Amino acid sequence: MTIEEALRTRNGKKLVFTNGVFDILHAGHVRYLAYARSLGDMLIVGMNSDASVKTLGKGPGRPVNTLDDRLEVLEALRFVDGVVPFEESTPEELIKILRPEVHVKGGDYKVETMVEAKLVASYGGQVIIAPMVEGRSTTGVLRRIGLE
Repeated sequence: MTIEEALRTRNGKKLVFTNGVFDILHAGHVRYLAYARSLGDMLIVGMNSDASVKTLGKGPGRPVNTLDDRLEVLEALRFVDGVVPFEESTPEELIKILRPEVHVKGGDYKVETMVEAKLVASYGGQVIIAPMVEGRSTTGVLRRIGLE
């Protein structure tokens, strides 16, 4: 999905936005995305490009799955209305354009340290920290299969 398509399909719906790498999809991701979607009428996910993942310190060999594969998997989820890739290390530029009413991040984040939180607040949006799903992480999966 392009930014233009996301804006065109919005049609006055309460937009929820989240972002991430979503490299190896697991139950924690699915629960997180379902929760995010429950907060509004439409869920758009910003997805880090392969190049931007490498700047995030996720480790060598990451992402495991290519951007195209990660996009296809997330777009197949019934509660995800669209996925927009981005090149930057943070989703601020996407947020400036989409202006979601709700921006959701995982339980391992704190609003006070999120660079995009001030931006969301500046136009009256809300930042919500989703409940953490204990024991579910891509790093954990990679460790269990011996890749990290």
